[in-house]
Amino acid sequence: MELFDILMTASFWAAAVRIASPLIFATMGEIICERAGVLNLGIEGIMVIGAFTGWMAVYSGTGLWGGVAVAMAAGMLFGLLHSVLTVPFGLSQHVVGLGITLLATSSASFAYRLLLPEVTSPPRIVPFQPYEVPMLSEIPLIGPALFAQTPMTYLAFATVAVVALVLYRTPLGLAVRAAGENPSAVASQGLSVTGLRMGAVIVGSGLMAVGGAFLTMSAFSSFFFEMVNGRGWICIALVVFGAWKPGKALLGALLFAAFDALQVRLQQTPLGAQVPYQVFLMIPYVLSILALVLMSRRAEVPAALMVPFNKGER
Repeated sequence: MELFDILMTASFWAAAVRIASPLIFATMGEIICERAGVLNLGIEGIMVIGAFTGWMAVYSGTGLWGGVAVAMAAGMLFGLLHSVLTVPFGLSQHVVGLGITLLATSSASFAYRLLLPEVTSPPRIVPFQPYEVPMLSEIPLIGPALFAQTPMTYLAFATVAVVALVLYRTPLGLAVRAAGENPSAVASQGLSVTGLRMGAVIVGSGLMAVGGAFLTMSAFSSFFFEMVNGRGWICIALVVFGAWKPGKALLGALLFAAFDALQVRLQQTPLGAQVPYQVFLMIPYVLSILALVLMSRRAEVPAALMVPFNKGER
């Protein structure tokens, strides 16, 4: 009965949507990269650098949306480095991605200590505030969950629609998907596979950084190094869960976020006093792994994912 009561509260679903928002941004970015044929394992570090640069920009006097722009630019810069090393140079995408994660994370740590050498606790900023959509926010259960969120949450859902529209309804999206499926066919049409893949990685990395910026500018009001806490790796799993499709990946992000919100509330029930809290912390990951196993069996991986392309070679 307590579980049912939790699931029927608007605050639970509002929390689930809020937790899912940074995952949505980063997952859409990863989908763009992988659809073009590039696995971006730098997502964890890019989210960290996005969280830091966006927060630091706002703390330095830039507006909130200016901070989002700064975070996206920082992510795109690391995406450019990733794309140069993996696409024209053809280096291992696994190694480069992990290197980007280490470089971005350590860069954020170094910059934090350089810019705030005497700070003992992270300074706070005024983050985005929830905006209640007139009339829609008054709908029972659904209204507070979907229509009383911060502007960045609305932007996250809009991003899903834009990514799906571009990938499946535009010539550019067709070319990007073809670069990840059959790059030789793309080259035969006179298009640049290198340009398409590099552009996809740069744009995708920018979205990943915006996902990180959500944490400091919408979910919290300060920056700390453990705040990303493996969300990047979760997003890579969500791409597989969603079969490289934006809509399904959105559902996967909401599902994981619901599990995460649920475990927090279960700890506050009488059951929480009897069961070690670590068990509750495992719940979203265990259930997500089970869902991933069930869904990934039918997933079709882009045929040229992680396959370097050199024009003229077969």
